[in-house]
Amino acid sequence: MGIRRLTYGDIREGETVAWDVYGENGSLLVRKGHRISNEAQVESLVARGFIEDLSMPSEHAPKAAEPISALRLLTQATGHLAPVLQGIASGATNVRPLLEDIASLIIKAVEVSDEVAAASVLHNQRSGPYRVRHCVDTAVVALIAARAIKRSEEETRSMVLAALTMNVGMHNVPEQGDLSEAEQAVVRAHPNTGSALLRQAGIDDELWLLCVQAHHENEDGSGYPAGLKGDEIPAPAKLLALADRYCARVADRAKRRAMLPNLALRDILLEARQGLDAQMSAVLIRELGVYPIGTFVRLQNGEIGVVWRRGSNSTTPRVLSMIGPRGAPLEPFLQRDTRVEMCSIRDVLSAEQAHIELRMETAWGRAAAP
Repeated sequence: MGIRRLTYGDIREGETVAWDVYGENGSLLVRKGHRISNEAQVESLVARGFIEDLSMPSEHAPKAAEPISALRLLTQATGHLAPVLQGIASGATNVRPLLEDIASLIIKAVEVSDEVAAASVLHNQRSGPYRVRHCVDTAVVALIAARAIKRSEEETRSMVLAALTMNVGMHNVPEQGDLSEAEQAVVRAHPNTGSALLRQAGIDDELWLLCVQAHHENEDGSGYPAGLKGDEIPAPAKLLALADRYCARVADRAKRRAMLPNLALRDILLEARQGLDAQMSAVLIRELGVYPIGTFVRLQNGEIGVVWRRGSNSTTPRVLSMIGPRGAPLEPFLQRDTRVEMCSIRDVLSAEQAHIELRMETAWGRAAAP
């Protein structure tokens, strides 16, 4: 057991404290079980408080089991997925148990903290090569939306598995450089090619296979490979398509810089007027928020921070301010409610514009430990 400083990831307004919290001189500030009644108490405790953390080893105590980290689960999923996808692309069989285990990691991560899972799409982009990490990110975003509209557990799992394998049909197409005509044809055919490879690998879940085949179809029939329309496209495939497009836009790629998250969602909203399912698009934006968790923002008061928690609606999230109006780092960070006019969001910033090197654990606590 070790002593560490309390972080914003450890406590929330309206919830009870899980530890006795002590001041720097050892005095007891609040007892375990105390309910935090307002934001001012949170800020005061984070500024002054220390806790005894059982997950930190001391010199004489045995090391206790660490709390579950959603971020670590997602990083593990990315690492485990890479060789499985390569195996399927090369004709491997009997891969379903491996994929099921990876899907379970993602589902568990979202259960531990859907906020950390959503933020990881923006802040865990170095966890693996784009083509693999993108599949995990897409699974996370589609899962968050599916849980919000209470799709069945069986259907949702098939959708997550489809997200992990949706691009296996073009797994060996180069990520960099211009594609030849032959490579472009492979990309165009990859939904059907992927479905065939999965059948060859022993996958017989028809919804899973249909989602892989239909994740580039559009409501108006303008998609590919089959030109399906409306209700011809399975609902999980529609969620998968939305998540795929959002995650592709916000990722740094060899051929394209990342879009700001709010602009990526704006594009999806515009596309929903024609090619995408408008109702599903609204669900995605509602669950991610107009300013998705993990977005860097500048507030009206000049502070710069990161969207940290969901707010009372999709346009007013909670922000963790990290840099003051004059450019000095804030210590401790300050929680801001963007419903308050002076703390409302003025601009959305890229990481370069924000000048913040964000360690996710600093903002979201042990659920975001690397």
